[in-house]
Amino acid sequence: MAKPIYFYGTHAVQSLLEHRPTDALSLFIQQGKESDNSIAEILALAQSFGVSIQYAGKDKLANMCNSPQHQGVVLHARPLNFATEATLDTVIAQDNCLLLVLDQITDAHNFGACIRSAVAMNVDAIICPRKNTAPLTATVAKVAVGAAESIPVIAVGNLARTLNQLKDAGVFVYGTALDDTAKPLHECDFTIKTAIVMGSEGEGMRRLTTDTCDQLVYIPMGGDVQSLNVSVATGMALYEASRQRFV
Repeated sequence: MAKPIYFYGTHAVQSLLEHRPTDALSLFIQQGKESDNSIAEILALAQSFGVSIQYAGKDKLANMCNSPQHQGVVLHARPLNFATEATLDTVIAQDNCLLLVLDQITDAHNFGACIRSAVAMNVDAIICPRKNTAPLTATVAKVAVGAAESIPVIAVGNLARTLNQLKDAGVFVYGTALDDTAKPLHECDFTIKTAIVMGSEGEGMRRLTTDTCDQLVYIPMGGDVQSLNVSVATGMALYEASRQRFV
């Protein structure tokens, strides 16, 4: 069993308590903050599940979670596990599923931001390779503001093979890339069963991943900017998919 870690931030802690309270071990509240509305809700949740509650100073909480951005609350809990490949069969059986595929996103802040955008834009699941992907750390949970608890993040052993599995199930796979064959994002049809693949922070998608996609797409940009941070690009791509689906 994975070693417990310290989660922090009001949204991340509250979401963990709501979705998997049995993994919560001890809640630490900053002294004098217990009457704050958001923390009072967390306290009530923790008490209802019998979680141990302790009070500590601001600096001690920062030392626990290695961050001053704890917002007055730290939760010692078991880490979130990646969903297994078996989960994928259930997801792709859904009508008109929308999937986000992250190819080697190793930065925790980018990973967390992508998860947050995915939940906001009604993505059904996130798929990533088991290797060369950021672990589901407390930093990922904080940046995702609790969203990591409410969406399956599926780790797979072979991403290209999984993409072929998606295609066999009727999912159209779009890959984001600056390529002569790529279509502008707004000219693509995201109203069908769709997977959108985003590449790594530095190199983009791997060659085998690129070759497996049904269609490459790009985000039209003006000025001298030729590329965007992967989490920003993910949010823009998912927004277009969501816009088409709910227009």
